[in-house]
Amino acid sequence: MPAVVGVPLMALAVRLPVRVWRALAWPMLLAGIGALLLIFTPLGVVVNGNRNWLDFGGGFRVQPAEGAKLALVVWSASVLARKRPLLHQTGHVLVPVAPVAVLVIGLVLAGQDLGTSLVLMALTAALLYSAGAPLRLFVVSGAAAGLLVFAMVQSNVTRSTRITAWLSCNESDYYNACWQTVHGKWALATGGWWGVGLGASREKWSWLPEAHNDFIFAIIGEELGLVGTLLVLGLFAVLAIGLLRVVIRSEDLFVKVATGGVLTWVIGQAVVNIGAVLGLLPVVGVPLPLVSSGGSALVTTMIALGMVIGFARREPGAAEALAARSGLVSRSLAVLPRRSARAGR
Repeated sequence: MPAVVGVPLMALAVRLPVRVWRALAWPMLLAGIGALLLIFTPLGVVVNGNRNWLDFGGGFRVQPAEGAKLALVVWSASVLARKRPLLHQTGHVLVPVAPVAVLVIGLVLAGQDLGTSLVLMALTAALLYSAGAPLRLFVVSGAAAGLLVFAMVQSNVTRSTRITAWLSCNESDYYNACWQTVHGKWALATGGWWGVGLGASREKWSWLPEAHNDFIFAIIGEELGLVGTLLVLGLFAVLAIGLLRVVIRSEDLFVKVATGGVLTWVIGQAVVNIGAVLGLLPVVGVPLPLVSSGGSALVTTMIALGMVIGFARREPGAAEALAARSGLVSRSLAVLPRRSARAGR
């Protein structure tokens, strides 16, 4: 059902010109902050210890933090592009983007959603970096963010238990903190090279919590094996290369900053999710973009990627290259630079 909603919205996002996105920046930001504030009204509900959902009844729930990610990307890109002549001054790079980002992250942290807050922190850093913020700023802000995360972990039993489970699991913790991590690894081990077959997973039947969401990568490994997991990693790598290409080639600062934000958001979240499944990172409860179950995350990610596809389609020469190719595959490959074209430059 979320994909049914997401596909037409993604198609619409592809067709929106840059000037429309810039015009939508402030309305999107105000709507995103307003939705985050609604979490603290009777509409807000607690799920897995986090107050980060709005329940409108009838099973219809939305996670406003997902929409806030897209709003922060579009608004920050719009503000920074408008201030381009002043971005050689650190103060103009930081204000008002940094205070607004702190407000958004603070509202998400108030709902106890540390995982999404980490993604928003990385997203904000990418936005500022794309705008030319000095590296010393990231050293200071990174240290401050590290102290904040440490305090948040120490103040919450569930988070500290997850860190302990990540660092060391023993038999006494198997039925508690280590259950999810251990069963995720068992699912990957059971899959072997080729997997047990699509739909034949055993772990997803009440053994592995959040098998459809945070630990979907483990189920992919169990059913499709190492080949299936490498295919997923390869697809994310291709997506990362495509997004990075738009960042590098674009001369429009709005496009560059917005695409850099989407790149960090989607790929960074994928790294955190997969790293947690593999045991390389602690479990922080973020879904795998475009794969995990979850309507809000899927729809907003599809809109964000549709926006970037629209940016790529409007690059100089892109329309001519697409018109010259008739097949779907050849039209997709038309955006790749040809050797003869590079040699002539």
